[in-house]
Amino acid sequence: MPVRALSSASPEVGSAWQLDAFAASLTSSSANTVAAYTSDLHGFVAWAAAANVASPAAVDRALLRRFVASLATAGLAKRSIARKVSSLRRYFGYLCREGVLAADPSVALRSPAGDGRLPRVLDHGDVAALLDGPTPEGEPRWRRLRDDALLEVLYGSGVRVGELCGLDVDSLDLPAGAVSVWGKGSKERRVPLSAPAVQALRAWLVVRHEVVAVSAGAALFGNERGARLSPRDVRRILDRRSPRPTHPHALRHTFATHLLDGGADLRAVQELLGHADVATTQRYTHVSNHRLREAYAEAHPRA
Repeated sequence: MPVRALSSASPEVGSAWQLDAFAASLTSSSANTVAAYTSDLHGFVAWAAAANVASPAAVDRALLRRFVASLATAGLAKRSIARKVSSLRRYFGYLCREGVLAADPSVALRSPAGDGRLPRVLDHGDVAALLDGPTPEGEPRWRRLRDDALLEVLYGSGVRVGELCGLDVDSLDLPAGAVSVWGKGSKERRVPLSAPAVQALRAWLVVRHEVVAVSAGAALFGNERGARLSPRDVRRILDRRSPRPTHPHALRHTFATHLLDGGADLRAVQELLGHADVATTQRYTHVSNHRLREAYAEAHPRA
């Protein structure tokens, strides 16, 4: 049964599995996180229905293990499986707290070990080509100014692409060289803007009114239709500007790694990135150490 056939509006799913109530309980999570949880759980409900399991009360640990095994057999990446396991744990934990279930079948449910993949980091040449590359022939001036400004913010401030798209004009404090962003869990943080970012933003603001429609309100960045810029729009901009395939989140990885390479304090980088747990930030120390080992191997005569 296709997953999309199981809408959260379905009476059977809504009443038996309480997915709508679970989604409504995620008040501290971002819209993207709620959407990911909902998608993962609808996938599980579809799989469970095929196994003649019609409610969470009929789910046990063995069933969940079979589900995880089926994901691996289907060839899903370990990261994707780990996210789905996390969704199941959050969901069944919620049902227990609400008294719907007496015991949590997801306790001790394990996700596959990660593959240890390091985040993709752009080197300084890649960054220079992305930010300072030539303007394609025939490209309108407003587009170049907009793209310069948003790319400088992504790399210079390390914001998430969703945070970037949510920026309003009054989020900026250009005289102080700072911007206020709303991160995960609806938490606001103030991060510095680089000097090139401030300069690029000033240039963009001069022509912004020519691009962003009145209906988009105070949106800082707009697309060709005058609407607020979306994450998909940002990906297209990177596809157009980057000399080789990359992703908006790679600029965030690069921001953190270049700071640590330059000697920045881990706790300071944690604050800038808006990580609730320093352990999340520590992954970038592994990237930085990896780069140091590469440099050592290339440069040291006895390496």
